[in-house]
This record gives sequence, structure tokens and C-alpha cells, in this order.
Amino acid sequence: MTDATMSLVTAPPPAPPGRRGPIGSVLVHAALIAASIAMIYPLLWMISASVRPEDEIFASTSLWPSSVDFSSYLRGWFGLDVSFGRFFWNSLVIAVLTVIGNVVACSLAAYAFARLRFAGRNFWFAIMLGTMMVPYHVTLIPQYVLFLDLGWVNTFLPLVVPKFLASDAFFIFLMVQFFRGIPRELDEAAMMDGCGAWRIYWKIMLPLSLPVLATAAIFSFIWTWDDFFGPLIYLNDMNSYTIQLGLRTFVDSSSTSDWGGLFAMSTLSLVPVFFFFLFFQRLLIEGIATTGMKR
Repeated sequence: MTDATMSLVTAPPPAPPGRRGPIGSVLVHAALIAASIAMIYPLLWMISASVRPEDEIFASTSLWPSSVDFSSYLRGWFGLDVSFGRFFWNSLVIAVLTVIGNVVACSLAAYAFARLRFAGRNFWFAIMLGTMMVPYHVTLIPQYVLFLDLGWVNTFLPLVVPKFLASDAFFIFLMVQFFRGIPRELDEAAMMDGCGAWRIYWKIMLPLSLPVLATAAIFSFIWTWDDFFGPLIYLNDMNSYTIQLGLRTFVDSSSTSDWGGLFAMSTLSLVPVFFFFLFFQRLLIEGIATTGMKR
């Protein structure tokens, strides 16, 4: 075997086009790690501040407290006139009802726009899309006057009932686009077997639509759980406050503020969102992985 042949045999294979070298990979990973640390630092600092003594919270930017003190959690939970558990329950009720309302009502409206034929369908679909461009503050006063006349102010109804009337055009549009990707041959085959529109929606469309339904559920829960403006407008009684309104009560411009209790309850308020996202993210991934096979 000649030297040229030996060099061809022992030479490493050429790197595929587009693949980074070892130095490029190290630099890219280092940049990603640095960006991740910068993004997660405020969250870690908040968790660290929740177990620090009150006089050390703003004394240092370090993530390691000099001493661990869990009294902030007790002060935050029981320090107000109403237990913070009440705020958790109120937020959970509103968020769960919002998720149910958005998933059910928006999927029904999207099924009608995507699959059914009725007079003015394109016109009403365009009107629905147009509502996405209207700022929330434009309709705030008319909605408030309407709910005030109905006697719904200071109740959960203004925050929940519109969700059961398919008021979120974003989710309708999202589901319409997904439903249009499902072959119509499935509808035609079901009609030949005697299925009506409702049974096609329940037996065919929903099982094949787990990814978009999970997406709507995730965003509905997170947006509702983090909503501050809506509860601020419609809820006046402290017993009906949500978590966001409860957190506001820890900061008082006219007296001392309990920063330890604020950070402690803020940390606890992230737990339901974290677990809800993890649960539905798994469902979303499984739905995406199996949708192709179902089709």
C-alpha cells in the first residue's frame, strides 16, 4: 500500500457542510449558557430574597443568602386580612374556568368557520379577525357599563363568562388554521356512516386536535393567572382578589412594605404555572407525535 493510499485511509472524514468546528461549538454553547444565566438570574434572585432576613434583601445582589429564614412565607401567607390561600383559590377558579371556556367555545367556533358552510362565513370570519386589531382598552368602558348594569361587578362573571362566548379571536384563528389541515375525506367518510356535524366534531376533530387544544389551554391558563388589569377593574372585595391583586397589597406607598412576604408569595405563585406548563407541554408533544399517525 502506497503512502498516498495510507494517507487517504487514515485521514479523518471531512466535516459535513454547515457543521461548526470544536472551537465554534464551544463559543456557541458558552454564549447560550451566559444568555440563560442572564435570563434566569432575576428568578433565582427572587427565590433567594424570599428566604433572606428582611434587612438583607436589597443589601446584596448575591444569590447566596447569609442565613436562611422562612418566616417570610408565614408572614406572606397569613400577614394580610385574608389568607393568601384564598387568593390562590380565586385565581385557580378563574383560570380553570377560562381554560374550559376557551377550549370549548373557541374550538366550536373554529370548527364552524373551518368545516361548515353557512351564509356570510367569510364575512364573519373577517370581522372576527378584525377584533384582534382592536385594543382591549377601547372596549373596556362599554364592557364595564354592560357588566355593571347586569350586576356582575365584584364577581368572577365578567372574567369568565366572555370566555364561554368565544371572545378570544386569537385562539379561534389558531384552531381554524389547524382544522383546515385535517383532510376533509374524514368528514365525508363519517357522513357516509351517518355522522352529523356534532359527532364529527366530537369524534374526529377533537381527538386529532390535541396539539392546538393544548396550546390554547397553556396560553389561556398563563395569561389568566398573570392577569392584573382585568381583576383590578372588576374585583373590589378583598375576599375575591386574585394572586396578582394580593401581591399588590404587600407594597403600600403610604406605609412600610413587606418585601420578604412579597417575594415569598411571588415564588409560590409561580409553582402552579410551572407544573401546568410541564403537564400540558408533555401532552402537546405527545399530540404532535401521534397526530400524523392518526391522520
